[in-house]
Amino acid sequence: MLRFAHIEFLWGLAAIPVLVLLFIAVSRWKKRAVASLGDKTVVGAMMPQVSFSRPWLKFILFTVAFAFLLIGAADPQIGSKMEEEKRKGADLMILLDVSNSMLSQDMPPNRLENAKQAIAQLIDNLHNDRIGIIVFAGEAYVQLPITTDYSAAKLFLNTINTNMVPTQGTAIGAAIDLGMKSFDFKDGTGKAMIIITDGENHEDDAVSSAKYAAGQDVMVNVIGMGSANGSPIPIYQNGKEVGFHTDSTGHTVISKLNEDMCKEITAAGKGAYVRATNANSGLNIVMDQVNKVQRKTYDSKTFKDFEDRFQFFLGFAFLLLIVEFFISNRKSLRLSGLKLFEVKNT
Repeated sequence: MLRFAHIEFLWGLAAIPVLVLLFIAVSRWKKRAVASLGDKTVVGAMMPQVSFSRPWLKFILFTVAFAFLLIGAADPQIGSKMEEEKRKGADLMILLDVSNSMLSQDMPPNRLENAKQAIAQLIDNLHNDRIGIIVFAGEAYVQLPITTDYSAAKLFLNTINTNMVPTQGTAIGAAIDLGMKSFDFKDGTGKAMIIITDGENHEDDAVSSAKYAAGQDVMVNVIGMGSANGSPIPIYQNGKEVGFHTDSTGHTVISKLNEDMCKEITAAGKGAYVRATNANSGLNIVMDQVNKVQRKTYDSKTFKDFEDRFQFFLGFAFLLLIVEFFISNRKSLRLSGLKLFEVKNT
């Protein structure tokens, strides 16, 4: 397994294309300037030491050395030993509503962004618990299977948006059913769900699904996103807000938090309901409930020993810089006078 201890240094590689374009532009400018002096053969005879190839060689060596320096600074590490360790935790599945109503701005910047920020904070506070993510609108999809890789969880979280589920709606029941299928009930770990939604369920019987989950010892919790007064649902085109969703009569649709539905789901799922606000996502209260879930020991395979490999990249970079330093921009008249392959007629 390969990883970088300081991956932020790799952003410096983006400067290489800029350096290449600048060098090409300067080289072309120099050629035009020399060409403007007169005939190419005559000008070349007047500047016998000028080389047009050596600056390119020096630039290539410098660029490659620069890239290897950045990679070395990022400290590439190779996992050399896989270990199986015992962890004690629970399985937690996040069910995130990505329907268009989650774009409503009664929780600035909008409900979905607030929910993603809350989930990111939750991931930062996890230790041994496994986490998975399911997104749903009119249908439900597994965005991230149950895992202990919290970095991957945050990476997948950042990609979530309202366009990833083609069918609009709010099928909370389907999301709960999919969550139940995603759990591994053979390992015996405690299990819980956290549904983050505005509660506008139009597709199925979410209460029955939550009741079934509770019957399988899976606690179902809900965090309500939105306000009782509600907010219009904006429409975006090319990243810009161009209006609001309207109904069949042309009136602007107002999306409101359906607290009654959220409370019914948690009552059936034997969990907790919290209404999120801009100041408090409510995850702390829900996690207090989740922490009551029995935690059991499970096996986890991870790379424990990582060996640094930065020294190879830095060593090669310095070698290239030394070679580049000793290459002159000028031709060697002594060497250029040698014509090893010239055939003389006798």
